[in-house]
Amino acid sequence: QVQLVESGGGLVQAGGSLRLSCAASGRAISTFAMGWFRQAPGKEREFIAAINWSGYTTYYKDSVKGRFIISRDNAKNTVFLQMNSLNPEDTAVYYCAADRSYSDVMQGYHDRMDYWGKGTPVTVSS
Repeated sequence: QVQLVESGGGLVQAGGSLRLSCAASGRAISTFAMGWFRQAPGKEREFIAAINWSGYTTYYKDSVKGRFIISRDNAKNTVFLQMNSLNPEDTAVYYCAADRSYSDVMQGYHDRMDYWGKGTPVTVSS
């Protein structure tokens, strides 16, 4: 079993930055692909970013390319999402997920993820 706990969310003004963390426990995530998803009020959960087990391969939703950066530190069992140039459309609850298939993560197959965190809310004010 893997437990995932997100942190780092909060209220930020448009144009600002936040860094989200996803700390894993229970077992090492070094063999898992990891992803960040988000869910805005009244909307479905959507894929944001994926990173393979080593951290050398990443993939992003078009709307966050060039603004968000996903990274991981396997020694610390933690995944990060650096979010820059935030806008009100980025307001959502952000979730991290772990899965054995990088393909499933990068294709946003959220119903196939092995493990989920409980999310951290991000609010961007205009």
